[in-house]
Amino acid sequence: MKRTLAILIFLVLNATSYGQANKLLRLASKTTDLNEKIDLYTKVLELEPKNLDAYFYRGLAKNDLGDYSGAIVDYSKIIVEEPDADTYYNRGNARYSLKDFAGAKEDYQSAVQLDANFLDALYSLGCVKYDLGDFEGAIKDFTTLIMAIPNQSKFYYHRALAYIALEKYPLALNDYSLAILADSSADSYYNRGVFYLDINYYDKAITDFSISLKLNENNSYAYFYRGTGLLFLGKYMDAVSDFNTVLKFDSLDFDAMLGLAICYYKLNDLNKAKLYFERANSILSIDKSAKDIENYRNTYWYQNQFFFFKEIFSELSGL
Repeated sequence: MKRTLAILIFLVLNATSYGQANKLLRLASKTTDLNEKIDLYTKVLELEPKNLDAYFYRGLAKNDLGDYSGAIVDYSKIIVEEPDADTYYNRGNARYSLKDFAGAKEDYQSAVQLDANFLDALYSLGCVKYDLGDFEGAIKDFTTLIMAIPNQSKFYYHRALAYIALEKYPLALNDYSLAILADSSADSYYNRGVFYLDINYYDKAITDFSISLKLNENNSYAYFYRGTGLLFLGKYMDAVSDFNTVLKFDSLDFDAMLGLAICYYKLNDLNKAKLYFERANSILSIDKSAKDIENYRNTYWYQNQFFFFKEIFSELSGL
């Protein structure tokens, strides 16, 4: 009799615990407060230490709060018990956020091994391979994605970046063009325009930036890069117009001011050239007497057009 009573009490307590845990899970799923979610899932785990769903959703909440290390701990508990593709993928994302690219790569690979059709994991795997310098591996993954979903422009874009890293420029250009065919958006034209500008195809770059701006007139970078292309083609007044438009978006854009200084110098309007050069220097906190080009290492002109900028810098600094 005593044994039967003990069993009954155990079953009742278990049923009560199970009911409380389910109630807490429902409350956690409804609240939008991440801290409250974490607290509720923690209470579930106090009642049911093996509740893998609670670990999973608490991990998601921690990740959304920026507690990536805490999320990794929760995902790892699941992986030890019952590894699955979703958990590996989410742990990979948390590791990626902590810049643990090698760890993220391992997790994305595990996710793909468990689910060959997990395209988000394969996309992330391609991206992290690119970050790790495995450009050939990244190309292979993006090619697989393109074969599965040919109308996704971002796959072509990322494969193009990998081709550029390998200096396979014709293949990169082809991918930028395929991205436009897949999605004729402002971003697609903008991306190809940046590529054309980088390889000094200024006319083609300007055409792409102009199309991009017709589709989205609020991209200040497209105005800046189009202005840069126009400057190199000697169309200085048109470049001035674009650089001034950039300043309407951001009045402290020192790269646009340097662009204006260069244009006005080329137009022989030395007063305006000096004015914009000094304004750029003021924003960059460069003393008027400083003549060292290294002070401009954080500018577009130093990083991307160094030899051109070096040549004109001595003229501007002497105004």
